[in-house]
Amino acid sequence: MNNHQRSPSDTSPAPADEDGQAAASYREAGVDIDLAQGLLTQVKGKLSQATRPEVLAPIGGFGGLFQIDPEKKYHDPVMVVSIDGVGTKLMVAAMMNRYDGVGHDIVNHCVNDVAVQGAEPLYFLDYLGIGRLRSPLYEQVLGSLAEACAAQNVALLGGETAEMPGMYGEDFDLVGCITGVVERSRVITGAAIRPGDLIIGLAASGLHTNGYSLAREVLFKRAGLTVDAIPDGLGESVGEALLKPHVCYWPAIRRALAKEVPLHGMAHITGGGWIDNIKRVLPAGTVAECRLGALPVPPIMRLIQQLGRVETAEMYRAFNMGMGMVWIIPQAAEKAAMECCRQAGLEAAVAGRIVAGEQNTVTLIE
Repeated sequence: MNNHQRSPSDTSPAPADEDGQAAASYREAGVDIDLAQGLLTQVKGKLSQATRPEVLAPIGGFGGLFQIDPEKKYHDPVMVVSIDGVGTKLMVAAMMNRYDGVGHDIVNHCVNDVAVQGAEPLYFLDYLGIGRLRSPLYEQVLGSLAEACAAQNVALLGGETAEMPGMYGEDFDLVGCITGVVERSRVITGAAIRPGDLIIGLAASGLHTNGYSLAREVLFKRAGLTVDAIPDGLGESVGEALLKPHVCYWPAIRRALAKEVPLHGMAHITGGGWIDNIKRVLPAGTVAECRLGALPVPPIMRLIQQLGRVETAEMYRAFNMGMGMVWIIPQAAEKAAMECCRQAGLEAAVAGRIVAGEQNTVTLIE
């Protein structure tokens, strides 16, 4: 089913057959199309705001229509596409019965993934797989998807809601796919990175969308905490700390691109942490020396490490440790890069440098 347009279903009682047994219906099997239609009306206003001039048809068709570059801004356009999911952070949202942030999580995550290659995000598609459609989950998820897309001038081109009680039970999954565009000559690959470049770290709001399996294991299973618990030094409940939405770094990147700041490489710090993500953009013969403590580590991560006695190296592979993105730039561009981050309302700091080495690796230094 397309999650933004559904066909009406028959709501009359199911007729009985000759032996008195009611005839089977889709609703009795666990799929309520009418409920979906009713809930959808509550978020149509938000959905209509998540659009762009290139969208050629309203939401609801079998496929979304989007005209690429009608103003001919690009001479040799390259499409950049990414897909990802929110993961087990959704389980924390269910524990809190609060879903108004997970749409921001998946949209911002996907926007960041194409933006680090220099691409302008254009349109987004979502997939909501769920065992039983219910309120307020449905309205909060779709509403937050639309809000996040509108905030970054991304068109919510369409999506899919699959109500499958036999597959998901009471659980649900949320996945997003995004498409961006960049001039071929301006694709950022990391090939321009050289020894002597600076590593600029951009602050994270929390775990973003990674490391939740370890976080839940430590906080809920081993330590026995609840989402409402407020441990010493945390300053908020465990649930509130875990549900902080993923930061979108596109506003800062957009400013840097517009001002011709030489972004030699960028990395979105997601699953795999500093170690696995930064090396994805390092060319051969370079090593990234990343300085611990350049940006503050969120208290929730300190708590996880303490309660789980997690080794430091493991923390930096499972979590972003307070640094959700890195820019690699020449030293002369430091002031300009930091100003772009400041204008976007993002905390940033010099978090290391690039040095010569035998292979593209990441080293953590005190």
